Amino acid sequence: MLSARICLGVLLAASLNLRAEEPPKPLYENNFEKAAVGKVPDEFLVLGGEFAVKEEGGNKFLELPGEPNDSFGVLFGPTEAVGLSVKARIFGTSKGRRSPVFGVGLNGANGHWLRVSPQKEELELVKEDEPVKAVPFKWKPGSWVCFQMQVRETKPNEWVVEGKAWTEGDPEPKDWQLSLTLTEKPEAGRASVRGSPFANTPIRFDDLAVTRIK
Repeated sequence: MLSARICLGVLLAASLNLRAEEPPKPLYENNFEKAAVGKVPDEFLVLGGEFAVKEEGGNKFLELPGEPNDSFGVLFGPTEAVGLSVKARIFGTSKGRRSPVFGVGLNGANGHWLRVSPQKEELELVKEDEPVKAVPFKWKPGSWVCFQMQVRETKPNEWVVEGKAWTEGDPEPKDWQLSLTLTEKPEAGRASVRGSPFANTPIRFDDLAVTRIK
């Protein structure tokens, strides 16, 4: 009887540990499978551009058309200042020597965002359309790129913006590729995906998720 109780206790402890290790449930997520084709989900705030849900090969996604040639985005998820992570997959193609620019952001339209700039072969952290930090990144045209970005407080009056990106099918980087320390608290705002169709070809966005972090 004692042995059975010990085994039961071990199993219960293991179960609790597994639950503790489970990733937190997203505060917001959208893979567009339930979205109406030809429209934008009602909870999105469009920052310009003719975004619409499209479908190809049984998969739905949010698409930004290849024209006009400008910078556009959409906001989604909760409005908060720190303690959030955003993830997304983004697809683009090149045309001749022209390539799109695309990425994810936090803290609203004026917050930092993480973007792939194929012409520069860089992954950049951007503020107000100006790169503030960058690392080399080789983009493969016609591939999905996975993004993750977060903003967290590290100590009183200090915050950090962190980001990484990788081609779908490649291993996810273990460490953050870009990290920027802030001494001014970010403004509260929603997450975003953004794109500039400089190749005049559509940009696709899928599997959006916003998760709370510690």
